[in-house]
Amino acid sequence: MQILLLILIINYIVKCRKNIKSKNLKVLRVISSINPTSGGPGQGIRNMIPALEQLGIANEVVCLDDTKANFITKSPFTIHALGEANNPWSYHPQLLPWLREHLLRFDAVIVHGLWLYHGFAVYKALKVLQKEGKQIPKMYVMPHGMLDPWFQRAEGRKLKAIRNWVYWKLVEQKVIHAADGILFTCEEELRLAKETFRPYAPRRELNVGYGIQPPPPRSKEMETAFYQQCPQIQYSPYLLFLSRIHVKKGVDLLIKAYLQLKKEGLALPKLVVAGPGLETTYGKEMVQLASVDKDIVFPGMLSGDAKWGAFYGCEAFVLPSHQENFGIAVVEALACGKIVLISNQVNIWREIDAGKAGIVEPDTQEGVVNLLKKWYKAEKVGLDEKAETAFKQYFSVSEAATKLQQLFMKILI
Repeated sequence: MQILLLILIINYIVKCRKNIKSKNLKVLRVISSINPTSGGPGQGIRNMIPALEQLGIANEVVCLDDTKANFITKSPFTIHALGEANNPWSYHPQLLPWLREHLLRFDAVIVHGLWLYHGFAVYKALKVLQKEGKQIPKMYVMPHGMLDPWFQRAEGRKLKAIRNWVYWKLVEQKVIHAADGILFTCEEELRLAKETFRPYAPRRELNVGYGIQPPPPRSKEMETAFYQQCPQIQYSPYLLFLSRIHVKKGVDLLIKAYLQLKKEGLALPKLVVAGPGLETTYGKEMVQLASVDKDIVFPGMLSGDAKWGAFYGCEAFVLPSHQENFGIAVVEALACGKIVLISNQVNIWREIDAGKAGIVEPDTQEGVVNLLKKWYKAEKVGLDEKAETAFKQYFSVSEAATKLQQLFMKILI
């Protein structure tokens, strides 16, 4: 009798899984902005959706961006842009009604990022639908590093830290605690999230990983596009920083370390500091700081062929961040076969160190000097292969998509 019961249970589970696999699961991703200049979360969504679609999981995005923006109109997947929210909280009057009307079409909803209105809007919409007796979708929150204690401890962020603490007490902890799970991109992010706020008691903490699509094959067009945007570099060796020009990224440490080592006689290659943010106060300060050396070049934001040309052509990629949740640009560099020079505040540093695909040092002036010095003196034969191997082992988007698929399959069992 027990054996028969066990067989029936197994058959039921198998049948459920077959039904789930055949059903086109629908996931809604809610983010304040998917603009490429806003940083990694939007790019992470772009990387993940094609891999999930191949596994039978349909994705749609709702965001608060200009409906006519190129990154909206030319998107290969469905984006519901409600228009820009021109206020610090990113409040938009159309978001909550839109969610109440459309949420029930989905099996799960993922809130990307914290501290803005879109997370509270999802929380509120689900509460209303639940009170109406509706069967609501599962809710997950992906903080993208925004629970990292650095944001509460860093100098120069005292007022923002107080603001975040107050917002946590009034709003954000409700969103976190109501979620069916908090999705982390790596183990380090999950570990650090426990240190920041109290009370912190999510129902589930899930390291679902993160990844990128393999880059397009190297081509002459990529090189040409990069040189067109960065003519000072043509046919010269160079180190590459490619991220937002922001104090969090440690750009000042990099420029100062580069200048110091050049003064000490090291024949370093040129330095390309690429990314949005040159128009900010910090960006202008960095341009001024680097003005004493013509070998430091600021081409602005690179995208498309120009971006890949920059990656493929560099000697090494450098990112000395004070805080970096995942570092999509770091992984893109690895995928292009480039060794990475990073701080130990980039949360994937353990995987990179384990794969011997980079050099890791503290996010201090001395640490960044050591990064450049160790790379300069290192035996470079075989480093490209180690970088590519680390990418395939730790950061393949197909692996991350499979983890999410397994999570979503459990929703309907």
